[in-house]
Amino acid sequence: MNTIENQFSGMLSRNWWVLLLRGLVAIAFGVLVWFQPGISLAALVLLFGAYSAADGILGVWTAIAERKEREHWGLLLIWGLLGIGIGILTFLVPGITALALLFYIAIWAVATGVLEIVAAIRLRKEIEGEWLLILGGLVSVVFGVILMAQPLAGALAVLWLIAIYAVIFGVLLVILAFRVRNFGK
Repeated sequence: MNTIENQFSGMLSRNWWVLLLRGLVAIAFGVLVWFQPGISLAALVLLFGAYSAADGILGVWTAIAERKEREHWGLLLIWGLLGIGIGILTFLVPGITALALLFYIAIWAVATGVLEIVAAIRLRKEIEGEWLLILGGLVSVVFGVILMAQPLAGALAVLWLIAIYAVIFGVLLVILAFRVRNFGK
């Protein structure tokens, strides 16, 4: 091993417990999201609201600070005020924000699916296996329609995917932590 690899493996072996801790926290997060999806969705929506409000405040601050230097500072001011408004709306009515996000995803899935189907039909003489593109488009359309018809089920599915990812990632970090513990020895 060269010097950089030696330094990196030494760093990992000395700090193996950090990987272990990160893995355990990821597993705990995944399990919490899995068993408490309502709380998890509410927390994610409120985090979005805090981000939107903070981003808006910074946008307003920048607009006001740059008003003498920038010709179109008013656009930045409007953008910042919109962010603050969305943040406040999220805190006042968090369910609307979650629902709006899910409908955005659903509309995107339907539009993408329709475009894939149209592309496959128009390109059927140019490509082979266009039926796969049509099938993919149909899956996207069905997903979008189901998400619009059952937004709560869609939200739960997204949360469960996050939970599964967190648990798998956490288990891998725990395994890695015990393996790198012996690198420096």
